[in-house]
Amino acid sequence: MNNPVLFAKAIADETRQKIMQMLCCNWLSVNDVVDKLGGNISQPTVSHHLKILNEAGLLKRRKEGKQVYSSLNQEAVVVCCGQIMTNFAPEMLGDSKSATPEGLIPQLQPKP
Repeated sequence: MNNPVLFAKAIADETRQKIMQMLCCNWLSVNDVVDKLGGNISQPTVSHHLKILNEAGLLKRRKEGKQVYSSLNQEAVVVCCGQIMTNFAPEMLGDSKSATPEGLIPQLQPKP
């Protein structure tokens, strides 16, 4: 799912932003995330945050036995950011006028 509204709602929360940073390039279980947050946030609350991120399409998930591991879906982040840029900052995209995962990163230069 690449819905920019769900994406914006998902990243609007500071705790979810921290969780996204933890899950970037890492596979973690809900208990791993609770531990990395210093135990300050309960397991049910972390599960709730993971559910919101997953519903926004921002997580990759894999199951190992009873454990579910999550990792940040970086491609979805790029697509959603690209859609937002296409709608609200098209001049930053150069000549393409649309953002794609393959072409977005090199196009982040302002037009002369």
